[in-house]
This record gives sequence, C-alpha cells and structure tokens, in this order.
Amino acid sequence: MASQQSTVDFVIDQISAAGDVSAKKMFGEYGIYCGGKMVALVCDDQFFVKPTAGGRSLLKTVTEASPYPGAKPCFLISAEMLEDREGLAELIKITARELPLPVKKKKK
Repeated sequence: MASQQSTVDFVIDQISAAGDVSAKKMFGEYGIYCGGKMVALVCDDQFFVKPTAGGRSLLKTVTEASPYPGAKPCFLISAEMLEDREGLAELIKITARELPLPVKKKKK
C-alpha cells in the first residue's frame, strides 16, 4: 500500500526545524532527506528513521521494524513521537550528523 502525500507533508512539516529537509517519491513510498542524506522513510503511512547510536540514545525506548520486505530494520516512530516536533527534529539532526554522505556513482 502506497503512502499518502498528506502523511509525507505532515512528517516534513514536523521535522522542518532540522534544516534542509525534503521528500522524494520512490516506488510509491518516500525517502526523507536532510542535508542531502537519506535519513528516513515513509512507508505504508508509517515513519521509519535510519538507526544511529545517537538516535538510539535520544529515543531510549526503540521499536525497530523493516519499512518494506528485505529492508534493514529502522526505528519505527510512534504516533506519539510524531507529535513531538522538537524531539523529532532533534532526532533527524542527530541522524543526519551521524550518517555518511552518499557515495557518488561514477559515470561509465
């Protein structure tokens, strides 16, 4: 089931204080970017954040789940946490800071 645009718009609004955030549609779902790094996914209208040590420390209690079959587990963000704009923005800032920059593909 594809995610609704309204869910993605809500997530982007909630994390806007994290900096340069955007969403890109991917196979009916969405990748969430901060500072050019993919930090999260919206799949089946649920918000998944890539796992980092700092994110785990901030969240304290973590629920991990795969956003789609075959994917590595991510932090599944609860509806309650989605309402916490400041906490969510901080989580995204920490995640973006800890993730490496994407590797540029070489042209053939």
